[in-house]
Amino acid sequence: MSATKLRDATPLDRIDRAILKQLQRDASISNVALADKVKLSPPACLRRVERLRSLGFIRGIVALLEPKAVGAGMLVVIGIVLDRSTPEAFAAFEQAARGVSGCMECHVVTGEFDYFMLVRTRDSESFNRLHAEQLLYLPGVRQVRSFMVLKEILSTTQFPL
Repeated sequence: MSATKLRDATPLDRIDRAILKQLQRDASISNVALADKVKLSPPACLRRVERLRSLGFIRGIVALLEPKAVGAGMLVVIGIVLDRSTPEAFAAFEQAARGVSGCMECHVVTGEFDYFMLVRTRDSESFNRLHAEQLLYLPGVRQVRSFMVLKEILSTTQFPL
């Protein structure tokens, strides 16, 4: 059975949810500290974490960097409209979008746009360069609308559990 089928068939109990909540807050926590927080023995906690990983509930563990510290302090939301709505046009765009410098997310959406992209760049000058050198050359693009974020109110990686 695939991880997706196992995950869909496997309900999370209170301890699983507690483990996932703690790992979302700080994935660098030691197994001993995590076990203490969720009231399990360290071996039982480690088995639970490995089980959650194998079932696909945990897809990776990363360090969240401070954007300004790494020269990516400007966040830009970009709406993209394609000139054609064909599977080939969407596939070509999606393949090319994976190579856009600083692209953090790309989503197919409903409504006025076909895609929204979230791009991080150093500043408006570097975004202008990115726009002129990459965004305008993405395949099948009819329109690019950029929205420079003035203030991030909420940005989280934590799912409610």
